[in-house]
Amino acid sequence: MRQVIAIGGGGFGRTQASNLIEQYILDQASNKSSPSICFIPTATGDLDPYVVNFYSVFSKLDCKPSHISFFKRTIDLEEHIAKQDIIFVGGGNTKSMLAVWKEWNLDKILKTAYERGAVMSGVSAGAICWFDQGLTDSWADELKIMPCMNFISGNCAPHYDEEPERRPATKKLLEENVITSMYGIEGGAALHFIDEAPTYTVRFAKNKNAYNVTLQDRAVLENPFEVRELTQ
Repeated sequence: MRQVIAIGGGGFGRTQASNLIEQYILDQASNKSSPSICFIPTATGDLDPYVVNFYSVFSKLDCKPSHISFFKRTIDLEEHIAKQDIIFVGGGNTKSMLAVWKEWNLDKILKTAYERGAVMSGVSAGAICWFDQGLTDSWADELKIMPCMNFISGNCAPHYDEEPERRPATKKLLEENVITSMYGIEGGAALHFIDEAPTYTVRFAKNKNAYNVTLQDRAVLENPFEVRELTQ
């Protein structure tokens, strides 16, 4: 079984008041009581506080946490990823992140891990990277749609309710026929894909959703997915 859990915003990078989505991700590792999870914070340039937050949360949960750095001496990526049950990719600059990954062949290594059943997950840049294309603020002047790794067909917009320009940018892309649909994922929600199919929204904050966004008769339609609500 192949899985991607794409988070629209929130989680340990923002707050440690709740570990709901983190525990949910761990629970998806097949038949593992203490899964190995690797954090990849490339999109922030391996920002140290982000890495500290990761270990602060996951060291309290039943798992074996690790991380990969590209801006210090880099470990054997293929060997390390082969041992992981879960990958978690952090937010930040998607374009820069993917450029670094391609230089190190990490995109190909991750695809191999995905196909063998490792759970792929992440927030913001770490959400959109798995799709054909993602809506990103990697450029300072405006949101742009950019090609990603295409583990999953389609387009993804994180922070769909958190950043006011996300909905208008999606509408414009639909109106100009740049795209025909968009997965819009709100902060406090994740969209869980199983074998490349969107299965349900995982809600870890109140009234948050993920949508299949399309255009019909010049009107934007936001069709929500079935919700799985996480509670303390």
